[in-house]
Amino acid sequence: MRVAVTPTGPLQGRRVAVVGIGALSCAGVGVDALWDALQLDHAPASKRLSPFSTEHIGGPKEIRRLDPFTLYALIAADEAWKMSGLEGPLPDAGCVVTSGIGGLQTVLEQVRVLNEKGASRVSPFMVPMMMPNAATAAVSMRFGLGGPCETVTTACAAGTHAIGNAARMVASGRSTVAVAGGAEAVMVEIAEAGFRNMTALSNEEFSRPFDEHRNGFVMGEGAGVLILEDWDHAYARGATILAEVIGAASTADSYHITAPDPQGNGAIRCMETALADADITAADVSHINAHGTSTPLNDLAEAIACRHVFGEHRPLVTSVKGHLGHSLGAAGALEGVVSVMTLLKQVIPPTAGTTTVDPAIDLDVVLGAPRAADVDVVLSNSFGFGGHNGSVIFRRYDASTK
Repeated sequence: MRVAVTPTGPLQGRRVAVVGIGALSCAGVGVDALWDALQLDHAPASKRLSPFSTEHIGGPKEIRRLDPFTLYALIAADEAWKMSGLEGPLPDAGCVVTSGIGGLQTVLEQVRVLNEKGASRVSPFMVPMMMPNAATAAVSMRFGLGGPCETVTTACAAGTHAIGNAARMVASGRSTVAVAGGAEAVMVEIAEAGFRNMTALSNEEFSRPFDEHRNGFVMGEGAGVLILEDWDHAYARGATILAEVIGAASTADSYHITAPDPQGNGAIRCMETALADADITAADVSHINAHGTSTPLNDLAEAIACRHVFGEHRPLVTSVKGHLGHSLGAAGALEGVVSVMTLLKQVIPPTAGTTTVDPAIDLDVVLGAPRAADVDVVLSNSFGFGGHNGSVIFRRYDASTK
Protein backbone atom coordinates (compact mmCIF):
# COMPACT_ATOMS: atom_id res chain seq x y z
CA MET A 1 0.00 0.00 0.00
CA ARG A 2 1.35 3.41 -0.96
CA VAL A 3 1.33 6.24 1.54
CA ALA A 4 -0.47 9.41 0.44
CA VAL A 5 1.75 12.41 -0.05
CA THR A 6 0.68 15.73 1.43
CA PRO A 7 1.86 18.89 -0.39
CA THR A 8 4.12 21.03 1.77
CA GLY A 9 4.92 23.94 -0.54
CA PRO A 10 7.92 24.67 -2.74
CA LEU A 11 10.90 23.33 -0.81
CA GLN A 12 9.11 24.41 2.38
CA GLY A 13 10.70 27.86 2.49
CA ARG A 14 12.64 30.42 0.52
CA ARG A 15 12.88 30.24 -3.26
CA VAL A 16 16.08 28.70 -4.61
CA ALA A 17 17.73 30.12 -7.71
CA VAL A 18 20.36 28.41 -9.85
CA VAL A 19 23.00 31.05 -10.60
CA GLY A 20 25.91 28.98 -11.91
CA ILE A 21 26.59 25.63 -13.57
CA GLY A 22 29.80 23.82 -14.45
CA ALA A 23 30.65 20.51 -16.09
CA LEU A 24 33.48 18.18 -17.00
CA SER A 25 32.67 15.12 -19.08
CA CYS A 26 33.83 12.97 -21.97
CA ALA A 27 32.45 15.76 -24.17
CA GLY A 28 35.17 18.07 -22.85
CA VAL A 29 35.62 20.86 -20.33
CA GLY A 30 32.68 23.13 -19.68
CA VAL A 31 28.95 23.40 -20.07
CA ASP A 32 29.11 24.52 -23.70
CA ALA A 33 31.12 21.45 -24.75
CA LEU A 34 28.65 19.25 -22.90
CA TRP A 35 25.61 20.86 -24.49
CA ASP A 36 27.08 20.77 -28.00
CA ALA A 37 27.83 17.05 -27.69
CA LEU A 38 24.31 16.32 -26.49
CA GLN A 39 22.83 17.76 -29.67
CA LEU A 40 24.32 14.93 -31.73
CA ASP A 41 22.51 11.66 -32.31
CA HIS A 42 25.70 9.70 -31.60
CA ALA A 43 27.90 9.48 -28.54
CA PRO A 44 31.61 10.30 -28.16
CA ALA A 45 33.73 7.28 -29.08
CA SER A 46 35.29 7.17 -25.62
CA LYS A 47 33.70 7.95 -22.27
CA ARG A 48 37.10 8.76 -20.76
CA LEU A 49 38.10 12.37 -20.23
CA SER A 50 40.51 13.94 -22.68
CA PRO A 51 43.54 15.81 -21.27
CA PHE A 52 42.65 19.23 -19.87
CA SER A 53 44.43 22.19 -18.32
CA THR A 54 44.76 22.38 -14.53
CA GLU A 55 46.91 25.51 -14.23
CA HIS A 56 43.99 27.59 -12.97
CA ILE A 57 43.36 25.08 -10.19
CA GLY A 58 46.86 24.82 -8.77
CA GLY A 59 50.51 23.99 -9.32
CA PRO A 60 51.92 20.50 -9.95
CA LYS A 61 52.57 19.85 -6.26
CA GLU A 62 49.02 20.80 -5.28
CA ILE A 63 47.48 18.76 -8.09
CA ARG A 64 49.47 15.66 -7.11
CA ARG A 65 47.77 15.78 -3.71
CA LEU A 66 44.30 15.46 -5.25
CA ASP A 67 42.65 12.26 -6.35
CA PRO A 68 41.25 12.72 -9.89
CA PHE A 69 37.66 12.85 -8.63
CA THR A 70 38.48 15.86 -6.45
CA LEU A 71 40.28 17.55 -9.33
CA TYR A 72 37.25 16.95 -11.54
CA ALA A 73 35.00 18.55 -8.93
CA LEU A 74 37.24 21.61 -8.70
CA ILE A 75 37.27 22.05 -12.49
CA ALA A 76 33.45 21.99 -12.68
CA ALA A 77 33.05 24.11 -9.54
CA ASP A 78 35.44 26.75 -10.87
CA GLU A 79 33.31 27.23 -13.99
CA ALA A 80 30.08 27.37 -12.00
CA TRP A 81 31.47 29.77 -9.40
CA LYS A 82 32.77 32.20 -12.03
CA MET A 83 29.38 32.10 -13.76
CA SER A 84 27.59 32.92 -10.51
CA GLY A 85 29.50 36.17 -9.98
CA LEU A 86 29.80 35.41 -6.26
CA GLU A 87 32.87 36.18 -4.19
CA GLY A 88 34.03 34.45 -1.01
CA PRO A 89 34.53 33.96 1.78
CA LEU A 90 30.88 33.32 2.63
CA PRO A 91 30.61 32.13 6.25
CA ASP A 92 27.11 30.67 5.94
CA ALA A 93 27.46 29.11 2.46
CA GLY A 94 26.86 25.37 2.21
CA CYS A 95 28.68 22.79 0.10
CA VAL A 96 27.46 19.33 -0.89
CA VAL A 97 29.74 17.90 -3.58
CA THR A 98 29.57 14.16 -3.49
CA SER A 99 30.86 10.92 -4.99
CA GLY A 100 29.54 7.42 -5.27
CA ILE A 101 32.90 5.76 -4.60
CA GLY A 102 35.52 8.43 -3.87
CA GLY A 103 39.27 8.17 -4.38
CA LEU A 104 39.54 4.65 -5.77
CA GLN A 105 42.51 5.52 -7.98
CA THR A 106 44.45 6.69 -4.92
CA VAL A 107 43.64 3.46 -3.07
CA LEU A 108 44.88 1.34 -5.97
CA GLU A 109 48.09 3.33 -6.34
CA GLN A 110 48.90 3.18 -2.63
CA VAL A 111 48.17 -0.54 -2.35
CA ARG A 112 50.66 -1.00 -5.16
CA VAL A 113 53.21 1.10 -3.25
CA LEU A 114 52.56 -0.94 -0.09
CA ASN A 115 53.11 -4.23 -1.89
CA GLU A 116 56.16 -3.14 -3.87
CA LYS A 117 57.97 -0.75 -1.50
CA GLY A 118 56.59 -1.38 1.97
CA ALA A 119 54.38 0.41 4.48
CA SER A 120 56.84 3.24 5.15
CA ARG A 121 56.47 4.44 1.56
CA VAL A 122 52.67 4.78 1.60
CA SER A 123 51.75 8.42 1.05
CA PRO A 124 50.77 10.46 4.12
CA PHE A 125 48.20 12.07 1.84
CA MET A 126 46.47 8.75 1.06
CA VAL A 127 43.61 9.17 3.52
CA PRO A 128 42.68 12.78 2.65
CA MET A 129 42.94 11.89 -1.04
CA MET A 130 40.78 8.76 -0.91
CA MET A 131 38.02 9.90 1.45
CA PRO A 132 34.67 10.44 -0.33
CA ASN A 133 34.29 13.89 1.27
CA ALA A 134 37.58 15.13 -0.23
CA ALA A 135 35.87 16.89 -3.13
CA THR A 136 33.37 18.85 -1.05
CA ALA A 137 36.13 19.80 1.39
CA ALA A 138 38.36 21.03 -1.44
CA VAL A 139 35.54 23.07 -3.01
CA SER A 140 34.59 24.65 0.33
CA MET A 141 38.21 25.65 0.97
CA ARG A 142 38.74 27.03 -2.52
CA PHE A 143 35.79 29.43 -2.34
CA GLY A 144 35.66 30.04 1.42
CA LEU A 145 32.34 28.34 2.09
CA GLY A 146 31.92 28.25 5.87
CA GLY A 147 28.47 26.71 6.23
CA PRO A 148 27.48 23.03 6.21
CA CYS A 149 29.99 20.96 4.22
CA GLU A 150 28.70 17.45 3.61
CA THR A 151 28.90 14.39 1.40
CA VAL A 152 25.95 12.20 0.47
CA THR A 153 27.33 8.86 -0.70
CA THR A 154 24.27 7.13 -2.12
CA ALA A 155 25.75 5.39 -5.15
CA CYS A 156 24.25 6.55 -8.45
CA ALA A 157 21.67 8.76 -6.72
CA ALA A 158 24.32 10.83 -4.94
CA GLY A 159 24.51 13.73 -7.40
CA THR A 160 20.76 14.28 -7.34
CA HIS A 161 20.64 13.97 -3.56
CA ALA A 162 23.41 16.58 -3.34
CA ILE A 163 21.30 19.07 -5.30
CA GLY A 164 18.22 18.35 -3.20
CA ASN A 165 20.10 18.63 0.09
CA ALA A 166 21.87 21.83 -0.92
CA ALA A 167 18.58 23.35 -2.09
CA ARG A 168 17.09 22.52 1.29
CA MET A 169 19.90 24.41 3.04
CA VAL A 170 19.00 27.53 1.06
CA ALA A 171 15.24 27.08 1.32
CA SER A 172 15.42 26.62 5.09
CA GLY A 173 17.43 29.81 5.57
CA ARG A 174 20.49 27.96 6.89
CA SER A 175 22.60 29.12 3.92
CA THR A 176 22.24 32.01 1.51
CA VAL A 177 24.36 30.16 -1.05
CA ALA A 178 25.07 26.46 -1.51
CA VAL A 179 27.31 24.61 -3.95
CA ALA A 180 25.92 21.26 -5.09
CA GLY A 181 27.33 18.56 -7.31
CA GLY A 182 29.04 15.25 -7.79
CA ALA A 183 32.31 13.89 -9.19
CA GLU A 184 33.55 10.43 -10.12
CA ALA A 185 36.82 8.98 -11.44
CA VAL A 186 36.65 5.19 -11.24
CA MET A 187 37.26 4.05 -14.82
CA VAL A 188 39.91 1.58 -13.68
CA GLU A 189 40.24 -2.14 -14.29
CA ILE A 190 39.03 -3.35 -10.90
CA ALA A 191 35.87 -1.23 -10.98
CA GLU A 192 35.06 -2.26 -14.53
CA ALA A 193 35.68 -5.92 -13.64
CA GLY A 194 33.37 -5.67 -10.64
CA PHE A 195 30.52 -4.16 -12.62
CA ARG A 196 31.08 -6.54 -15.54
CA ASN A 197 31.11 -9.64 -13.35
CA MET A 198 27.76 -8.65 -11.88
CA THR A 199 26.49 -8.30 -15.49
CA ALA A 200 25.72 -4.60 -15.11
CA LEU A 201 27.86 -3.45 -18.06
CA SER A 202 26.93 -3.64 -21.72
CA ASN A 203 28.56 -6.56 -23.50
CA GLU A 204 28.80 -4.37 -26.60
CA GLU A 205 30.40 -1.34 -24.91
CA PHE A 206 27.35 0.51 -26.20
CA SER A 207 24.69 2.20 -24.10
CA ARG A 208 21.13 2.33 -25.46
CA PRO A 209 18.70 3.55 -22.76
CA PHE A 210 15.13 2.22 -23.03
CA ASP A 211 15.97 0.35 -26.25
CA GLU A 212 14.51 -3.09 -26.83
CA HIS A 213 18.08 -4.42 -27.20
CA ARG A 214 19.62 -2.68 -24.18
CA ASN A 215 21.94 -4.95 -22.22
CA GLY A 216 23.80 -2.83 -19.68
CA PHE A 217 25.49 0.49 -19.08
CA VAL A 218 28.83 1.91 -20.15
CA MET A 219 30.97 3.52 -17.46
CA GLY A 220 31.65 7.25 -17.58
CA GLU A 221 33.45 9.83 -15.48
CA GLY A 222 33.42 13.55 -14.81
CA ALA A 223 31.73 16.15 -12.62
CA GLY A 224 28.77 18.49 -12.53
CA VAL A 225 28.28 21.45 -10.15
CA LEU A 226 25.42 23.90 -9.59
CA ILE A 227 25.52 27.11 -7.53
CA LEU A 228 22.26 27.66 -5.64
CA GLU A 229 21.28 30.94 -4.01
CA ASP A 230 18.42 32.47 -2.09
CA TRP A 231 16.21 33.93 -4.81
CA ASP A 232 15.76 37.37 -3.23
CA HIS A 233 19.49 37.65 -2.52
CA ALA A 234 20.36 36.71 -6.11
CA TYR A 235 17.78 39.10 -7.52
CA ALA A 236 18.94 41.96 -5.32
CA ARG A 237 22.58 41.66 -6.38
CA GLY A 238 21.65 41.48 -10.07
CA ALA A 239 22.72 37.89 -10.57
CA THR A 240 21.85 36.06 -13.77
CA ILE A 241 19.22 33.55 -12.67
CA LEU A 242 19.36 30.43 -14.83
CA ALA A 243 16.51 28.42 -13.32
CA GLU A 244 14.81 27.60 -10.04
CA VAL A 245 14.89 24.46 -7.92
CA ILE A 246 11.32 24.00 -6.73
CA GLY A 247 11.21 20.49 -5.29
CA ALA A 248 13.24 17.46 -4.32
CA ALA A 249 12.76 14.09 -2.68
CA SER A 250 14.56 10.97 -1.52
CA THR A 251 13.14 7.51 -0.83
CA ALA A 252 14.32 3.90 -0.50
CA ASP A 253 13.10 0.80 -2.31
CA SER A 254 13.86 -1.41 0.71
CA TYR A 255 13.98 -4.24 -1.79
CA HIS A 256 17.44 -5.41 -2.96
CA ILE A 257 21.07 -4.25 -2.79
CA THR A 258 21.42 -3.88 -6.58
CA ALA A 259 18.11 -4.64 -8.32
CA PRO A 260 15.31 -2.06 -8.35
CA ASP A 261 11.82 -2.79 -7.08
CA PRO A 262 10.29 -4.22 -10.29
CA GLN A 263 7.05 -2.32 -9.63
CA GLY A 264 8.92 0.94 -9.12
CA ASN A 265 7.26 1.62 -5.76
CA GLY A 266 10.17 3.56 -4.28
CA ALA A 267 10.61 5.58 -7.46
CA ILE A 268 6.88 6.34 -7.53
CA ARG A 269 6.97 7.64 -3.96
CA CYS A 270 10.06 9.69 -4.75
CA MET A 271 8.57 11.43 -7.78
CA GLU A 272 5.23 11.98 -6.05
CA THR A 273 6.96 13.44 -3.00
CA ALA A 274 9.05 15.76 -5.18
CA LEU A 275 5.91 16.96 -6.97
CA ALA A 276 4.21 17.60 -3.64
CA ASP A 277 7.31 19.39 -2.37
CA ALA A 278 7.17 21.64 -5.43
CA ASP A 279 3.43 22.13 -4.98
CA ILE A 280 2.73 21.14 -8.58
CA THR A 281 0.93 18.26 -10.27
CA ALA A 282 2.24 15.65 -12.68
CA ALA A 283 0.53 17.53 -15.51
CA ASP A 284 2.82 20.51 -14.87
CA VAL A 285 5.96 18.56 -15.78
CA SER A 286 7.17 19.22 -19.33
CA HIS A 287 10.13 16.88 -19.46
CA ILE A 288 11.78 14.00 -17.57
CA ASN A 289 15.55 13.75 -17.54
CA ALA A 290 15.54 10.05 -16.80
CA HIS A 291 18.01 7.91 -14.92
CA GLY A 292 17.92 5.61 -17.98
CA THR A 293 21.04 3.51 -17.42
CA SER A 294 20.41 1.08 -20.31
CA THR A 295 20.07 -1.96 -18.03
CA PRO A 296 17.04 -4.17 -18.61
CA LEU A 297 15.66 -4.03 -15.04
CA ASN A 298 16.36 -0.40 -14.18
CA ASP A 299 14.94 1.10 -17.34
CA LEU A 300 11.77 -0.96 -17.08
CA ALA A 301 11.25 -0.15 -13.39
CA GLU A 302 11.71 3.56 -14.05
CA ALA A 303 9.26 3.42 -16.96
CA ILE A 304 6.66 1.63 -14.85
CA ALA A 305 7.06 4.26 -12.14
CA CYS A 306 6.78 7.14 -14.62
CA ARG A 307 3.63 5.71 -16.20
CA HIS A 308 2.06 5.35 -12.76
CA VAL A 309 2.91 8.91 -11.72
CA PHE A 310 2.06 10.64 -15.00
CA GLY A 311 -0.77 8.50 -16.31
CA GLU A 312 -2.02 9.72 -19.68
CA HIS A 313 0.14 12.85 -19.44
CA ARG A 314 3.30 11.90 -21.34
CA PRO A 315 6.22 14.28 -20.72
CA LEU A 316 9.09 14.03 -23.18
CA VAL A 317 11.83 11.74 -21.84
CA THR A 318 15.54 11.58 -22.48
CA SER A 319 18.58 9.89 -20.96
CA VAL A 320 21.97 11.52 -21.49
CA LYS A 321 23.79 8.34 -20.46
CA GLY A 322 23.73 7.30 -24.10
CA HIS A 323 26.07 10.24 -24.70
CA LEU A 324 28.05 10.40 -21.46
CA GLY A 325 28.00 6.89 -20.08
CA HIS A 326 27.09 6.33 -16.45
CA SER A 327 29.32 8.38 -14.17
CA LEU A 328 27.79 6.96 -10.97
CA GLY A 329 27.82 9.65 -8.25
CA ALA A 330 28.44 12.40 -10.82
CA ALA A 331 25.57 11.34 -13.08
CA GLY A 332 22.74 13.13 -11.27
CA ALA A 333 24.80 16.30 -10.97
CA LEU A 334 25.63 16.33 -14.68
CA GLU A 335 21.99 15.65 -15.44
CA GLY A 336 21.02 18.55 -13.20
CA VAL A 337 23.28 20.78 -15.30
CA VAL A 338 21.66 19.41 -18.47
CA SER A 339 18.19 20.02 -17.01
CA VAL A 340 19.05 23.69 -16.46
CA MET A 341 20.45 23.96 -20.00
CA THR A 342 17.28 22.37 -21.39
CA LEU A 343 15.21 25.08 -19.67
CA LEU A 344 17.49 27.80 -21.01
CA LYS A 345 17.65 26.49 -24.58
CA GLN A 346 14.11 25.08 -24.79
CA VAL A 347 15.56 22.03 -26.53
CA ILE A 348 15.57 18.42 -25.32
CA PRO A 349 18.66 16.37 -26.28
CA PRO A 350 18.10 13.01 -27.99
CA THR A 351 18.81 9.69 -26.30
CA ALA A 352 21.96 8.56 -28.11
CA GLY A 353 22.35 4.91 -29.01
CA THR A 354 18.65 4.14 -28.83
CA THR A 355 16.90 3.26 -32.08
CA THR A 356 13.79 1.30 -31.14
CA VAL A 357 12.15 1.89 -27.77
CA ASP A 358 11.15 -1.32 -25.99
CA PRO A 359 7.32 -1.58 -26.25
CA ALA A 360 7.25 -2.45 -22.54
CA ILE A 361 8.74 0.99 -21.77
CA ASP A 362 5.87 2.94 -23.36
CA LEU A 363 7.33 6.43 -22.79
CA ASP A 364 7.77 9.31 -25.24
CA VAL A 365 11.55 9.02 -25.56
CA VAL A 366 13.29 11.70 -27.65
CA LEU A 367 15.32 9.96 -30.37
CA GLY A 368 17.47 10.83 -33.35
CA ALA A 369 17.67 14.60 -33.05
CA PRO A 370 17.14 17.34 -30.47
CA ARG A 371 13.50 18.26 -30.03
CA ALA A 372 12.44 21.87 -29.59
CA ALA A 373 9.68 22.10 -26.99
CA ASP A 374 7.98 24.45 -24.57
CA VAL A 375 9.79 23.26 -21.44
CA ASP A 376 8.69 24.93 -18.22
CA VAL A 377 9.38 22.21 -15.62
CA VAL A 378 11.98 19.42 -15.68
CA LEU A 379 11.98 16.41 -13.36
CA SER A 380 15.41 14.76 -13.06
CA ASN A 381 15.61 11.22 -11.64
CA SER A 382 18.47 9.18 -10.21
CA PHE A 383 18.38 5.69 -8.69
CA GLY A 384 21.28 3.91 -7.01
CA PHE A 385 22.45 0.55 -5.71
CA GLY A 386 21.03 0.01 -2.25
CA GLY A 387 17.59 1.13 -3.41
CA HIS A 388 18.34 4.86 -3.18
CA ASN A 389 15.93 7.05 -5.16
CA GLY A 390 16.33 10.76 -5.84
CA SER A 391 14.26 13.30 -7.77
CA VAL A 392 14.77 17.02 -8.18
CA ILE A 393 12.53 19.48 -10.02
CA PHE A 394 13.71 22.56 -11.89
CA ARG A 395 11.53 25.38 -13.23
CA ARG A 396 12.27 27.85 -16.02
CA TYR A 397 13.12 31.38 -14.96
CA ASP A 398 10.55 33.90 -16.14
CA ALA A 399 12.31 37.26 -16.31
CA SER A 400 8.96 39.07 -16.34
CA THR A 401 8.29 38.04 -12.75
CA LYS A 402 10.49 38.37 -9.69
